[in-house]
Amino acid sequence: MPRPRQFDDHDAVRKATEVFRRQGYHGTSTRDLGAAMGLNPSSLYRAYGDKHALFLRALDDYQAGQDQSTAEITTGSGSVRSVLRRWLVHMINDEQDHAWGCLMVNTAAELGTGDTSAGKRVHAAFDGNTAAIADLLRKAVAEGEITREIDVQGWSELLFTTVVGLRVRDRAGQPLDRLIEAVDTALDAIWGR
Repeated sequence: MPRPRQFDDHDAVRKATEVFRRQGYHGTSTRDLGAAMGLNPSSLYRAYGDKHALFLRALDDYQAGQDQSTAEITTGSGSVRSVLRRWLVHMINDEQDHAWGCLMVNTAAELGTGDTSAGKRVHAAFDGNTAAIADLLRKAVAEGEITREIDVQGWSELLFTTVVGLRVRDRAGQPLDRLIEAVDTALDAIWGR
């Protein structure tokens, strides 16, 4: 009969995620992961398979947390514009992400199209964010906040692409007020101000 796990799986994956965010996929060794997670190599392999399988698990866990944050923010009170602004600023400067950046953006930059499994997760995350922006823009139109005709899909793509670039600038230490100014300028353009 196999012995039960002697560690908290969720906590172990969270610690692995932090290592991958800080060091990148290629910069992270199995030894780094074991040290962070408090697991010896055989326990790590037995529980998660190999480094790549653990990385995919970390991506899934990270995105689940991001999806929860997005749902909490985008269902908040206030005008659609204020909710969208709050979410975009959160994506740029999330306290949890601030030091190491967004794991999905980091993965896209590091692995590009070279890792199909990771790439599918990155695309799903990016598409999910773009769709959520589009939903908010449609809501703003339906509620009369945006009173002119706009290309919802085009603006959603542009806003998300802008946020990804702003996340990179944030990680490079650019002043937050300048990044927020870019968000406000984009929203002004959409709202026709």
